[in-house]
Amino acid sequence: MALSITGLLITYFYGRKHTFPKLLFGHFVISTSILVGVSTAMVHKENSNPKHYTNQINDYEKPRFLDLLITEKLKNTSKNIRYVGIVKGLDAQTSCGKVILNLAKKDSSILPKIGNRIQVNGIIFKNKPPLNPDLFDYGKYLENQEIYAQVYARHIRIVKYESGLWSGFSNFRENIIKNLSRSKITKEELNVLNALILGQQQDISPEILKDYQYAGAVHVLSVSGLHVGFILLFITFLLKPIGNSRRGSLFKLVLILLSLWAFAILTGLSPSIVRSAVMFSFLAIGTHLRRTVNIYHTLLVSMLLILLFKPSFLFDVGFQLSYLALFFILWLQPILAKIWEPENKIIKYFWDIITVSFAAQIGAMPLSIYYFHQFPGLFFVTNLLILPLLGIIMAVGVLAILIACFGAVPYLIAKTIEFLIRLLNNIIHWVASMDNFVFRNISFSKEMLLASYLAVILIILWIKKPKFNRLAIAFLGIVTLQGIFIFQKSDTSNKEELIIFNCRKNTIITERIGKDVTIYSNDSILKGIDNNLLIQSYLVGNFCQIRNKKKLQNLLYFKNQKVLIIDSSCVYTNGINPDVLVITASPKLNIDRLLKTFKPKKVIVDASNYKSYIRLWEASCRKQKIPFHNTNEKGFYKI
Repeated sequence: MALSITGLLITYFYGRKHTFPKLLFGHFVISTSILVGVSTAMVHKENSNPKHYTNQINDYEKPRFLDLLITEKLKNTSKNIRYVGIVKGLDAQTSCGKVILNLAKKDSSILPKIGNRIQVNGIIFKNKPPLNPDLFDYGKYLENQEIYAQVYARHIRIVKYESGLWSGFSNFRENIIKNLSRSKITKEELNVLNALILGQQQDISPEILKDYQYAGAVHVLSVSGLHVGFILLFITFLLKPIGNSRRGSLFKLVLILLSLWAFAILTGLSPSIVRSAVMFSFLAIGTHLRRTVNIYHTLLVSMLLILLFKPSFLFDVGFQLSYLALFFILWLQPILAKIWEPENKIIKYFWDIITVSFAAQIGAMPLSIYYFHQFPGLFFVTNLLILPLLGIIMAVGVLAILIACFGAVPYLIAKTIEFLIRLLNNIIHWVASMDNFVFRNISFSKEMLLASYLAVILIILWIKKPKFNRLAIAFLGIVTLQGIFIFQKSDTSNKEELIIFNCRKNTIITERIGKDVTIYSNDSILKGIDNNLLIQSYLVGNFCQIRNKKKLQNLLYFKNQKVLIIDSSCVYTNGINPDVLVITASPKLNIDRLLKTFKPKKVIVDASNYKSYIRLWEASCRKQKIPFHNTNEKGFYKI
């Protein structure tokens, strides 16, 4: 890296005074950027530290004694209350790293707060890849946040409270939420208000969240540029009486920066809020220095600074969508706005909403489809209806939050914000109820994602300067996208596979010939197959569709292999000699005699079996040197 930086400096300063090839300077810029990025990522990789808990644990099956500092509250599951904690000690030795703490709801009489130092005794479970094909890899997602394990415990002991900036703001936020809840705002509306203003989405009901997703308005629940921009305008308005002298201007800048970052910390420093706070900070500094701010430079510099301090944000979906949407708003919206320039101010306001919405959606759509495999067709209707209302909600909401800093919110303000949020939720629900306009289960690969952005960028470049060579290149981009789609469809049609899924208390087997899939399972699974996450993820990930649904059979033939399935009935035919033996539903059988009789090449057990039975069967297979596959540990099995 030292050589790269030295070369960069020499070519920069030498090139200012002499004629010098710019290409060489460009090469040094690229190499230095790559090396700085790699170095930053390695420095921030916490598990490279010898004292990291993953480097101190050899046996993950026995309970551990942990000393944790609670730093964040997560969304609860049906059984557990969840937190993020920093490990300070492991089995009486100094340690470090982040874990997710799961406290059983039924046994948790004491709940920690942000900043509490606690002691807990529990089993640590390392992150695992998904046990079924094409599912979201939650373990990888956590590792990108530098979280490598989860701890499950029933009881904790709070040792002390460690005061600090982060814990102070977090507990201040909890006091605001308590004061708001005392103001007789109904629970559903209060949860949405907490998400809109304070960035706390943990308590929003799944039904409301689904409505926002289907209506294309889930971005409203994430505190981002809209909220930070409103805070900036509000603070600027309050500071107007202060003169623009040198000292006055500097005083206003300091107050604005402090306000922006206090709000960012208060809302939890999500990737989108950090991006917005950094960008608006640059804007405020540029205004103070009376310099014209190049918004594209601001965008890139804010991204660089954020990734230097938090490289893991690069893998955060919110961070990626936030920057892409903002870039396309800045780049594409002015082009769309020129299509029609209405003179009426009200019409122009709504036209601007439409163009901004289209620009943002065009930028975020490929990435959104890639991650979520769905697209809300009425996003522009949603934005037209809610954005004017959202400005009023933000104004009243910020006023309510400011009052809640000191006590309960007055009845009139509480009922006003409750009415506005209920109106917002009703509009969102009405749009989301138009089910035919929500396109779900869209198959979209990484190659198609890259080709989509290439095609979109080339088309926009042609629209900006309509020339034949640009049109030809844009057409080539479209053909590339079509070619990738055709290749993947062709590749799908040539594949054949049989998969035994890992499904708790049930058995699911799929047979795929090209794009046609046959599902084998029990009646209850087959009836609800359209809402089954395991199957739908598999279908979407492999560009295929269900052709047949069949009740589970005892014998399947696939690629000249015989697959014998033994369930709880223990009914099977002698003399089959199967290649693969599948055991489901915990049958009571003499496994040793069965293995000697059939002599299978492989034994598969799924998650419908008792764990005690599985251990006995595995021991018998090990004795007779027959390969054994437990889907509950190794994941799905594919032939």
